[in-house]
Amino acid sequence: MIEQTLTVAAIKGATVYLEAEPKPACEGCNGKCGSQVFAKLFGTHKKQFPIELPESSVAVGQKIKLALDDSNVVRHAFYVYMLPLLFAFIAMFFTALVLNLSEPLQIVSAFLSASVGFFLAKMKGDSLKHQVKVIKIYPISLAITQIDGDCTK
Repeated sequence: MIEQTLTVAAIKGATVYLEAEPKPACEGCNGKCGSQVFAKLFGTHKKQFPIELPESSVAVGQKIKLALDDSNVVRHAFYVYMLPLLFAFIAMFFTALVLNLSEPLQIVSAFLSASVGFFLAKMKGDSLKHQVKVIKIYPISLAITQIDGDCTK
């Protein structure tokens, strides 16, 4: 199981929008590595993950731990990376060996077939959202405040 703790960013009805906290790519390089350069170039746009939580009451700022089955991740990675590539190769070989079309038409058929593969991968990828499980909803922690007589004046 892959587990991740997310923060509640917004609540709209029964839909809770969760946001992951950004993690530095490398703790030891002090911003000199390629990952830090790309992060500075493309900004730190935070994406929100919507999830339905009808029976629970959560508040903005609360932490929620989600889990995802590892086997589903491998299957969906196959769909996203290999399906478009396989479609493109099959179309290219079919147009070259069976239909004896020219090279530009082979390239066009490969692009069209890869697009179909991307579309099918997107349809399959949308089902991944429904397989996320809520493991734990953490209580809201109160901020530590100073109590009278707690410090010297």
